[in-house]
Amino acid sequence: MYSIAIDGPAGAGKSTIAKAIAERIGFIYVDTGAMYRAIALYFLRKGIDGHDRERIAAECPNIHVSLAYDDEGRQQVILNGENVTGYIRKEEVGKMASVTSAVPEVREALLDLQRDMAKTSDVLMDGRDIGTNVLPDASLKIYLTASSEVRARRRYDELKEKGMDCDLAVIKEDIIARDKQDMEREIAPLCKAEDAVLIDSSDLSVPEVIDTVIAEFNKVK
Repeated sequence: MYSIAIDGPAGAGKSTIAKAIAERIGFIYVDTGAMYRAIALYFLRKGIDGHDRERIAAECPNIHVSLAYDDEGRQQVILNGENVTGYIRKEEVGKMASVTSAVPEVREALLDLQRDMAKTSDVLMDGRDIGTNVLPDASLKIYLTASSEVRARRRYDELKEKGMDCDLAVIKEDIIARDKQDMEREIAPLCKAEDAVLIDSSDLSVPEVIDTVIAEFNKVK
């Protein structure tokens, strides 16, 4: 079995790139960030403070997250039997996920599931700690990044396209704050694995990044 780990900060384009590559090479795409967002959605719905570690840990046994795929092969995220794919991309869910994903019990709830997927299928996973923690023996590790300005602009354009009102400066501040939070958390912080290939997508198009990653994969096949 082959496995590809793509890590990087928020807004670097990991999910877009990972989905396209998985489709091209016939791998199962595992969006680990979506799984953490599903758990964050659970906490938001329960009105739980993201910094209340004791209550978050106590709730973890009540949460079951799994992945399913529709007839067109699109990944669906299932939270306690409910398809929550349409709810997890909201800004408040992302912010909550950045906080609660630092709780050890939250990470443990998903770690075995993610590793089991890699044992039975060729997988491509993207997240914050795939190459350093979830799949330390991945066939290929990629660290995908871009400047905070570029990532903020991409997010701004994405929200505007959806007709949402947003402020570029605020988005950039949020991205910088999330970077700091992800990189400084105690459990599995965001960092580049020593053997990961660094790709800065600031001046690259999506097709260029995809071709670069596939070229790197072909070296290890």
